[in-house]
Amino acid sequence: MRRIGGFLLAMSIAIAATASVAFLLYKNELGRLRDAASRGSVVAKLDIGPIEYADSGVGTPLLSIHGAGGGFDQGLANAANFVGEGFRIIAPSRFGYLRTPVPQDTSPAAQADAHGALLSKLNVPKAVVVGVSAGARSAVELALRHPDKVTALILIVPGLYSPTSPVSIEASRGNKFVFWVVNAGGDFAWWATEKIAPSVLVRFLGVRPALVAAAPQTERDRVMSVVKSVEPLSLRFPGINIDSAPELHELPLEVITAPTIIISARDDLFNTLPAAEFAAAKIPGAKLVVYDAGGHLLVEQQQDVRIAVRTFLAGAGLIPPPVGPKQ
Repeated sequence: MRRIGGFLLAMSIAIAATASVAFLLYKNELGRLRDAASRGSVVAKLDIGPIEYADSGVGTPLLSIHGAGGGFDQGLANAANFVGEGFRIIAPSRFGYLRTPVPQDTSPAAQADAHGALLSKLNVPKAVVVGVSAGARSAVELALRHPDKVTALILIVPGLYSPTSPVSIEASRGNKFVFWVVNAGGDFAWWATEKIAPSVLVRFLGVRPALVAAAPQTERDRVMSVVKSVEPLSLRFPGINIDSAPELHELPLEVITAPTIIISARDDLFNTLPAAEFAAAKIPGAKLVVYDAGGHLLVEQQQDVRIAVRTFLAGAGLIPPPVGPKQ
């Protein structure tokens, strides 16, 4: 009995020591993440309220509207990944994300008005508008409410209205757990899950873990950078809460005049393809690009997406055409 008691005591000490080390690592990393989330942006004081944004690069103005779980930092990353160089990227943090507070009206229409006001504040008369996932909602509203400010509309895995098959999240056991983590605003729980069971978070972000596991290391690293970009969760939770219960309804997409390209994947676990197809059928002249695989993060399609987007923009006369091989 004495030997068993000593073993249990040793185990308890080992577990306590491991937990202490883990918590110390978490506190240090969370501090770095909070510091990173506070740098690289400024807050504009608009009539509609304060809006955080980053302004980076030179070239054609581009408004990069992030999806759920994001912020200005995700907007910058999306533009770099899916559009490429040669743009002045304006990346706002939408309502409830990072340093942008939650106003009384959190609708996509109100967010679109905030986008338009930010462009005016920056003396940008018009811009290419990129809306990714939940960010596509206010991107579309901007094209409807302020058409003079939108030179082209790029909707990537759009979380928009579909009359037949709505955008949704899988009702798996893992996703229910992550929902609980998100609803609790649990920084430590998200961090710990990322370290212990990252595949749970990958699936929650709309991608089959097996697809990521089979991808090249560079793509696995990109996916995990998206997982990590949600941290600190508590700084993004109010915005996630807004995006999680959208009141989607049919919009008069047929009056959109901006050249439009819409991109989705058949295996997107958020089921954005029906919404993409519906929007492409309604918006005059819209180009639809659909990949068979890639999930919500378009795994291994990043280069093809960039080529499709840049070819589309060149066709609209907004950037120089790509230089072909010399004859």
